[in-house]
Amino acid sequence: MTSTDKSIEYFGLKIPFLAHLGVVPEFAKDGKSRISLQLKPEYENSFGIAHGGVIMTLLDFAMGAAARSISEVPLGAMTIDMTVSFLRPSTGKIIVEGTILKSGKTINYCEAIVLNEAGEVTAKSSGTFMLRKSKTP
Repeated sequence: MTSTDKSIEYFGLKIPFLAHLGVVPEFAKDGKSRISLQLKPEYENSFGIAHGGVIMTLLDFAMGAAARSISEVPLGAMTIDMTVSFLRPSTGKIIVEGTILKSGKTINYCEAIVLNEAGEVTAKSSGTFMLRKSKTP
């Protein structure tokens, strides 16, 4: 996959922004998800590490994918709220894992972590997601 490959699907959804970044979908099932990304210089901040906005995007998507993974909801999950803690710099190839903490009919509470190549947690997040069940917002 290249960063210009917009045809890739992210667990049943086309998400051009993730395709542009080069995010690799690994799995989303049973309330868990995993994605990965090889960081590039254009994703860095002035300190030469991953920009917080890139990390937040990945955490957000991993939690949303985990939320969707236990329901027949092909239209997505909308973020209601999200908190992020940055624990150490993210560099190189990173893995992001999302998990449902508590699920409901339409609202799911999730968490996600970012792991560096050494397996260290570099960031963590929690969030609340509403499952989108119809095409009208």
